[in-house]
Amino acid sequence: MSSATPVGYSIDDFISTVRDELGLPLTDEQIGADFDELPEWDSLYLLKLVTAVEQALGSSIPVGRVLEARSLKEIYELAVPA
Repeated sequence: MSSATPVGYSIDDFISTVRDELGLPLTDEQIGADFDELPEWDSLYLLKLVTAVEQALGSSIPVGRVLEARSLKEIYELAVPA
């Protein structure tokens, strides 16, 4: 897989992926919330989300660092570095 990030995978695209793939009614404000604050969060969602984002990006995400993330925003930042 390529390590280049596709142009245009924005935070809004990431939120759409979370909503579509996980079926979570995530608000824009919840993107930075700790996982413990997300009412329906389940650790199995993490695996499903990583797979969906990797497919969208066409590249892998550092899973070890994802496991240390405490919010969806942190996962986005790992997937799409600035």
